[in-house]
Formats: sequence, C-alpha cells, structure tokens
Amino acid sequence: MPIQNIAEVITRLDAIVQQTKTEKSCFGYFAALYKRMTIAVDEGIKHNLFEDGSRMDRLDVVFAQRYIDAYEAYKAGGQCTSSWKFVFDNCSNNDLTVVQHILLGVNTHINLDLAIATAEMADKNGIDALQNDFNKINDVIATLIDDVQECLSQVWLPMRLLDKIVSGRHVPVLNFSIDKARTASWSSALILAGLNTEQKQFYINQMDTVVLRVCQGIASPGLLTGMMLKAIRTTEYDDAARTINLIDTTIVD
Repeated sequence: MPIQNIAEVITRLDAIVQQTKTEKSCFGYFAALYKRMTIAVDEGIKHNLFEDGSRMDRLDVVFAQRYIDAYEAYKAGGQCTSSWKFVFDNCSNNDLTVVQHILLGVNTHINLDLAIATAEMADKNGIDALQNDFNKINDVIATLIDDVQECLSQVWLPMRLLDKIVSGRHVPVLNFSIDKARTASWSSALILAGLNTEQKQFYINQMDTVVLRVCQGIASPGLLTGMMLKAIRTTEYDDAARTINLIDTTIVD
C-alpha cells in the first residue's frame, strides 16, 4: 500500500518493529534503527533542519517505501533486490553481531535505495538542489548508529571493543563507512537522474550487484575482524526482542 507522508512511514515501521519483537526476529534490529531515524528526520523537518521540509518529507516517503516494499515482498515469498535478499537471508544467521545486522541494512538502504529515491525526486537539472539535505539525512543515520552502539555497550560492556572496529566515520571498517556510502550514493543518484527508464533499470541492477558485494564484506569481514566480532557475539543476549526494544527505546544522553 502506497505511503502518503512521513507520519505513515513511522506507523508502518513501528508495525514491523512490534511484529519482529513478537517473533523475536533479527529483522527488527534494522527496522528499529530505521524507525528512530525517521522520527529524527520528522523532528528535523519540524525544526527547519532541512532546506526544504516538504521536499524532505516526500523524499523520506519514497526512500522508506523501497525498504518496506522489499521487507513485505521477502516475507511473502516474493522478489526483492539481491542485496535486500542477502540482508534478510542473514537475519537467520546467528553468527552475526547486532551491529553487523544493522550495517547490512544501512549499507543497502543508503547505497541502493537512497540513490534511487533521490534520483526520483529531481530531474537532471534539479538534483543538485537536493545535495545539502541529502548529506543531512546521512548525518542523522551516522549519529543514530553511534547512539545504538552506545546503548548496547551500556548493557554488554565487552561491546566497547566495537570502538576498535566500527568507530570513525571516515575509516572503512567492516568494509563499510557512512562517508564512503554517502559519496557513492550521491554519485549514483546523479547518474540515475540523467538516464531514461531502460538505462535506469540496467544501472540499478549494476548498483545492486555492487551493494551485494559490500554486504558480503560486512557479513564476512576477514579473519582478524571476524575473530573480534565472534568474541563480541558470545557476549550478546540471544533475546532478539530485548535487543530490538533497546534499539527502539534507549535514549543516549
């Protein structure tokens, strides 16, 4: 069902969060983060954080619709992009840490969905006007990832080791960084904005392949990082519902 505004996005995301809590499913880790991100964007719109609040509301709807459609298609046994399929398939991978699950979703949503949504919001001559607000929405995502890591660390002290793995927005870690993702996503949006329908689909398929490779790097980051993550994973609680609730509700001062 098409979403009309950012308030409906929050309602739909909350429904996913509540469902995944009931199911005690790792699907809820990214959904809970995304709900918080959307609430933060909504607050930013209300407080004039963005250059064009109404445009940001529309962008958020297009952006969120891609994730929600992919989630619902996957749960119904339908088709979604290869990168989202990898993310969702790995929700049953008990070897991954919470942060890995979150970064898998963040990578796909920024590098694939945000680029496509941004291109849909502007034609070839108008997309440059979106750049500042595009950067701000990525700043919101980065801040919330830091908040989630901190709130989890308050419960699982050994997770402070993740500072050695996922801190530093400018350093590629787990084969992923917010800054690199933002740069790649914006470049893809610029390209997509200048293509016709057939060319866009071809390019989106290429993007999906690249994003999938990054997902694979997050899930299997190499021997040394993998050993550190395995040690952290042994400290995590296996109650997915509790973890989802922490991500969804914990406020970091």
